[in-house]
Amino acid sequence: MAMSVGGAGGDEKPMSDINTTPLVDVMLVLLIIFLIAVPVAIQTIQKLKIPIIPSQESKDKVENLLLTVSTTDAGGRSAGEPGFEGASLGGECRIYFNNITPVDSNELRDMAFKRLDSIVKRAGGPEALRANPELVPQVHIRGDVQAPWRCVAGAVYNVQISGYPTVGFISNPVDPNG
Repeated sequence: MAMSVGGAGGDEKPMSDINTTPLVDVMLVLLIIFLIAVPVAIQTIQKLKIPIIPSQESKDKVENLLLTVSTTDAGGRSAGEPGFEGASLGGECRIYFNNITPVDSNELRDMAFKRLDSIVKRAGGPEALRANPELVPQVHIRGDVQAPWRCVAGAVYNVQISGYPTVGFISNPVDPNG
């Protein structure tokens, strides 16, 4: 804290310097809070599991795009290969277009755009889809419980860049009686 103790001429005048001590105190408190909170948040995110919730059967349109997101297992094997042990957090992302064709990010973006473009042209252009929003196709993503969020988020990002306005997630339905 700064204090003025008289001057050479004896005239006392107020200090015009800004007192930065309260600012430094607040910044140190915030730093300590963030140092404690960030590791807790990171540990919580890694334990995230996609919930299994009751769902109702939807009336899927043929135009809806179905994606399956998974990763390779610890041995580097994909879901369709023999000996696959299940997705692992450290595995490479695997995306299956229409639940069958494995694609990478660039192929997903290109194939999704071409598919949406043909649907828009067949419907009569963007104006026809704006007039009847029921005709707009959606993307349904089924993610493996062990697939990291980076894989699912990458798939969402790529289909949204391709022009799909609605992305939803598919979960496993639960029997309410047991």
